Amino acid sequence: MNDPEGNLGVMAGRLGLAEMPPIDLLRVFAAVIDELQRRNIARSINNPVADYTEWLVATKLGLRLVGNSSSGYDATAADGTRYQIKGRRVGAETTSIQLSALRNLKDHNFDHLVGVVFEPDFAIRHAALVPYEVVLEKPTYTAHTNSHNFHIRPSLFQDRRVQDIRDKLAV
Repeated sequence: MNDPEGNLGVMAGRLGLAEMPPIDLLRVFAAVIDELQRRNIARSINNPVADYTEWLVATKLGLRLVGNSSSGYDATAADGTRYQIKGRRVGAETTSIQLSALRNLKDHNFDHLVGVVFEPDFAIRHAALVPYEVVLEKPTYTAHTNSHNFHIRPSLFQDRRVQDIRDKLAV
């Protein structure tokens, strides 16, 4: 963003943004994006959900985020286990708990999927650690996007192979 006069920095200083923990910054963002939607300016509530989810999961689970060029996974554990990380923020009008598209699912690019569904204020509604084998059993294929859809539904946690990791991600 081009801000030659530094107005954004001044505004950020007045608002105390530099001192806010990440979760509070996201809650401010949530309020702003909701107001922009009310004014019919913004069409999506999902950005920067993906980046925050990856950061949160990697930080809380002790994973190392990989570069954007790594196809099919976002982080690795010290033992080499690969993690695909997906997040979704629900809103008043966007209640879907479908994660973003999983591409090339049959290539086995990850060992576990971490799916996180956030409330409108970024509190965590659901957080699941899902083994690759379970992901293969439950997706829906969409020919239009040549991808698979996966939902983090409460029923997913009935599968004993799936771990509820909401407490591990608490902020």
